[in-house]
Amino acid sequence: MSILVAGGAGYIGAHVVHDLLDRGEEVVVVDDLSYGDASRIRDAKLVELDVAADGAQRELFNTMVDEDVSAVIHFAARKQVGESVEKPMWYYQQNVGGLANMMSAMRDANVGNMIFSSSAAVYGIPPVSVVEEDIVKTPINPYGETKLIGEWMMADCERAFGLRWIGLRYFNVAGAGSNDLGDPAILNLVPMVLDKVEKGEPAMIFGTDYDTPDGTCVRDYIHVSDLANAHIAALDYLTSGKEMEYHTFNVGTGKGTSVREIVDGLKQVIGRDFAVEELDRRAGDPPQLIGDASRITEVLDWHAQYGVDEILQSAYSAWQQGPRPIA
Repeated sequence: MSILVAGGAGYIGAHVVHDLLDRGEEVVVVDDLSYGDASRIRDAKLVELDVAADGAQRELFNTMVDEDVSAVIHFAARKQVGESVEKPMWYYQQNVGGLANMMSAMRDANVGNMIFSSSAAVYGIPPVSVVEEDIVKTPINPYGETKLIGEWMMADCERAFGLRWIGLRYFNVAGAGSNDLGDPAILNLVPMVLDKVEKGEPAMIFGTDYDTPDGTCVRDYIHVSDLANAHIAALDYLTSGKEMEYHTFNVGTGKGTSVREIVDGLKQVIGRDFAVEELDRRAGDPPQLIGDASRITEVLDWHAQYGVDEILQSAYSAWQQGPRPIA
């Protein structure tokens, strides 16, 4: 039997693929390589496919049958908040349509286990400083809405044909498990800052007037290796056959770090000062998102091993081994 990892050639997905391979699992990766890189999945089988494309459901079904797939870990999605505000229908087509194709193929191929890459964006702007899973969810951007709809879809499939599922809601992911697995896309804060520094341009902070201690957005930053380990813990729980009381879990540290603190931390890691440009807020960004991780600790026996220092050090080390090291 094998595990299908959709989006497995991407940043987070590749870490999960490596962890699965390291423990002897058979892995098949489905990825359109729009952000992923086939060199990151070692000897896992690759099916190059956009899961949201016409005809994807049939190809996914065939792959599941041919590769004797027993579970799916679904990362394949678009994830830029600002872009989702500008292109909402495309985000629904990609994120919701792609997931619908995947679950339709799972139903037809009798694959009953799904781990879904959800997001803290489902919470919107919560009225509390630390967010528990059962709080009312009011996403404020199309990206977050597509993730919440994904959770609803899986719950509906559980009722319709017995799907066993877990949605992992994570916050800001950064760092690298090894120097060859750094974040390849300039979409998240840490690589965005490193990209600007390498180019000799100012790093950008979007919004300095939020109701937070230093005026910049506060997030719960998690090391990508910790996140990958959470997916493995979720897979083991899902496939154990145990009765499931909970389906959704925050994956975080319970601690907040501001954008300015991340930028200042990178100055220390790099060993020099660099210019910073302060810009207006981006559409759809909540001031603060910190996750209560007590549920995942109690149920899955998981907790974060790494802090912000390790995140920034590993991210910089991986960047320096890439094609554009900072001189």
